[in-house]
Amino acid sequence: MKKGQVYEGIVERVDFPNKGIVRVGEDTVIVKNSLPGQKVKLGINKVRKGKAEGRLIEVIEKSPLECGRTCSHFGVCGGCTYLSLSYEEQLRIKEEQVKRLLDKVLERQEEPYLWEGIKGSPLVYSYRNKMEFSFGDEYKDGPLALGMHRRGSFYDLVTVDDCEIVDEDYRLILQTVLNYFTEQKVSFFHRLQHVGFLRHLLVRKASRTGEILVALVTTSQNPWKADAGTEADSKKEGLQVQRLIDGFRDGLLALEQNGSLKGRFAGILHITNDSPADVVKSDRTDVLYGKEYFYEELLGLKFKISTFSFFQTNSYSAEVLYQTARDYVGDFGGKDKTVFDLYSGTGTIAQLMAPVAGKVIGVEIVEEAVEAAKRNAVDNGLHNCEFIAGDVLKVLDEVAEKPDMIILDPPRDGIHPKALPKIISYGVERIVYISCKPTSLVRDLEVFLESGYVVEKAVAVDQFPWTANVETVVLLSQQKPDDVIEVEIELDELDLTIAESKATYKEIQEYVLKEHGLKVSNLYISQVKRKCGIEVGENYNLCKATRRMDCSQADSTTAANRENDNSHGMPKSEDSRQPQCPEEKEKAIRDALEHFGMI
Repeated sequence: MKKGQVYEGIVERVDFPNKGIVRVGEDTVIVKNSLPGQKVKLGINKVRKGKAEGRLIEVIEKSPLECGRTCSHFGVCGGCTYLSLSYEEQLRIKEEQVKRLLDKVLERQEEPYLWEGIKGSPLVYSYRNKMEFSFGDEYKDGPLALGMHRRGSFYDLVTVDDCEIVDEDYRLILQTVLNYFTEQKVSFFHRLQHVGFLRHLLVRKASRTGEILVALVTTSQNPWKADAGTEADSKKEGLQVQRLIDGFRDGLLALEQNGSLKGRFAGILHITNDSPADVVKSDRTDVLYGKEYFYEELLGLKFKISTFSFFQTNSYSAEVLYQTARDYVGDFGGKDKTVFDLYSGTGTIAQLMAPVAGKVIGVEIVEEAVEAAKRNAVDNGLHNCEFIAGDVLKVLDEVAEKPDMIILDPPRDGIHPKALPKIISYGVERIVYISCKPTSLVRDLEVFLESGYVVEKAVAVDQFPWTANVETVVLLSQQKPDDVIEVEIELDELDLTIAESKATYKEIQEYVLKEHGLKVSNLYISQVKRKCGIEVGENYNLCKATRRMDCSQADSTTAANRENDNSHGMPKSEDSRQPQCPEEKEKAIRDALEHFGMI
């Protein structure tokens, strides 16, 4: 097998998250975005140490398992992976993926753990309570589009007007907004030139009450042209922009007034964002109608949700997930006990634990989420919850209380490796770990096992039907002091692909230049690698013998924390006097790292 060669083969299985294992003669090739049973044509991207990775060129024959309903964009949109399968088959695949990862680590335990299978989502279609649509075009210089990124593309979009994972209100709002701005001939924000007006459309809908929050995100530029005129022109332009935004609002309200909408608007917002980076943020927020929040209900509790609030995107399955976590906690002693909820978000788990605990302390790095958690606790009449804003790694050194129980719900990259020893040092009898990325989970479980913990039981929860993602809940307990467990770890067992350990700086630079038209230096690549938790030597070369088995908390660590925290091993030569990677180039480098399977 050589790079560039084309083969045909049958997909034997799919490993988490979407790595098809394709049999080609006596060899196997990893091919993403394929399904079990498909006959595929693939091109070889890499062959090293007898292992191969390829790209999907064509599905020659559909899998016998493909009998589910699909939308017209399936396979083109990057959202869903398993939409063409039955839901039962999707659950089977996800259960096998999680159990296969856990078994490789937990077979070292003297006592077997209890595997409780997978719990499905109560609602498998139209389940999402939040969507973030982007403005752009479906091809270069094509008509205006509003939807999701095309699979494998940084620029091209797909107008997902018949998306199956949102309800008809989302689809109606999307089409109405797209039609309006198309008729008005309004420009969209070009990510390379940084010119244009329309950026994103955020839609949230409360699953229980049907309240809808819509936010249009634009720049402050002229919606129709980029050049600046006289002061009189600017005033005229300002009036035109206001009429444009008013028309956007009125068009949405007409949907409710004429009965087309099943829900009702809680608020319609206009957010101005002039950041060159392709991120959703607010420089200014104007409320065009109603208010900028609504309330969602979960297991009898109310939660205030605003535009940027973190909240599980599937409210119905979130109840299954959190009820499972609460059941795993069980009866741990009652009202004199203290619970730590680490990576607490808006405090959902902490508030569910409050009635059976003496005190619950939640730690979360996102300050807005902490403020929301405090408000939600007061609204729910819970006065034994304390929420602290900060990095778990640092906050644990400052908290005087000692926990009797710990609940972990970290971001996708798992727990920071320097925080793990601090968590373990408390020596609590039981820990409940909720994970949205099982490969990060098993990496962290290795450390717990080495430190005297064992896994009693585990279960998967399908929080995101039809996508490649899955949640896992694990109950850990302390071993007896005289028990000993030996752990031997192989990198291959932790889902380490060839690309994750072998992609070179030159390959990354070539990819960024080809896909994004940008030239990036080794220094910039090393800076972004560190932010993603990839070990980098002082000469910016990835160590060939070892790979640091951690991902820094990119989802939850702010830039300020990174500057103040030297835990990522940054050489002294790469200090604040060195040029820092621009946001646009960082985005491109991250895309390359993801392409090569390094993050």
